[in-house]
Amino acid sequence: MLSLLDFTLPELQQFLEAHSIKKFRAKQIFHYVYKQNITVWEDMVQLPKQDRQKLQNLLEIYIPPIVSRLDSANGETVKLLVQLADGQTVETVLMRHNYGNSICLSSQVGCAVNCLFCASAKNGFVRNLTMGEMQAQLLAFRRYVTTDLHSVVLMGTGEPLLNYDNVLRFLRTIHEAYSFYLGYRNMTISTAGIVPQIYKLAQEGIPVNLAVSLHASNHELRRKIMPIADTYAWEDIVRAAFHYFAVTGRKVTFEYILIRDLTCTPACAEELAARMAHKNVLINAIPINDNYDVGLRRPTLREMQAFVKILKKHHISVTLRREMGSEIQAACGQLRIQREAVDRK
Repeated sequence: MLSLLDFTLPELQQFLEAHSIKKFRAKQIFHYVYKQNITVWEDMVQLPKQDRQKLQNLLEIYIPPIVSRLDSANGETVKLLVQLADGQTVETVLMRHNYGNSICLSSQVGCAVNCLFCASAKNGFVRNLTMGEMQAQLLAFRRYVTTDLHSVVLMGTGEPLLNYDNVLRFLRTIHEAYSFYLGYRNMTISTAGIVPQIYKLAQEGIPVNLAVSLHASNHELRRKIMPIADTYAWEDIVRAAFHYFAVTGRKVTFEYILIRDLTCTPACAEELAARMAHKNVLINAIPINDNYDVGLRRPTLREMQAFVKILKKHHISVTLRREMGSEIQAACGQLRIQREAVDRK
């Protein structure tokens, strides 16, 4: 059965007319779903009974059930493992900030990029998520946790730019007034650096934030932890990112993982500072998550602070990410891997 959440408003209007239902009902239907959180056809009482009965057999409104939920002790982070209609599971995380709630969404089941420090690809790539399945993650939080939503980051499981068409449909749709009505500046795409798609995204006319997972100060070091570096060189990724800034005016964030004795060294900090000199960037330094054991270790706080201090000395904008949810294993893929291990027993 088709999913209602995979339709835009014009598409739903056309679908309704094709099934002898007045097209103005489309706005009523979306108002129920997106504004009133009503996802049962029978409860949409503005619709004639015969229309409700017909639609119940034509369109599914599937809000994924929770397979597992973890809440941080301080209440700042909630992680859900939800089950999609085909039985696959994805993780999505709510982070409570002082400016509002941000939801970190998955864009794929599994991941093909296979970064050494990330759990997302451990069990391989399965498939892309549809626009509706990404929207369903937001609606799941509305149903189970909170209706308050400030921003969306595509920083969960998967590489968003390898699911380009569905991701763009999703971002354009949640921007619409009939849907979540989020501003593009409240949306962020995180990418491992799919260079052609970064250039393509710059031409879309949607000024979303771009976060590039750089994670190393040079190409050879990046190759040790990110296999995708064999396809796209460090220099080409950085060049594409600055092109995105030039076209959209949106400052690019470079995410940089801090790994003891590998990426978090004074030499790395000096090299990164030299290569980013006089550029309008933000470096988001991220301590590696020790919960996922791949033989890489977290630096000491002193080592991380020393790394950040060197960048600041060279006038590079840098933040040391405040960790949210490490005790509930909020790193991408961990909860799904645990669940699959249990299911195999």
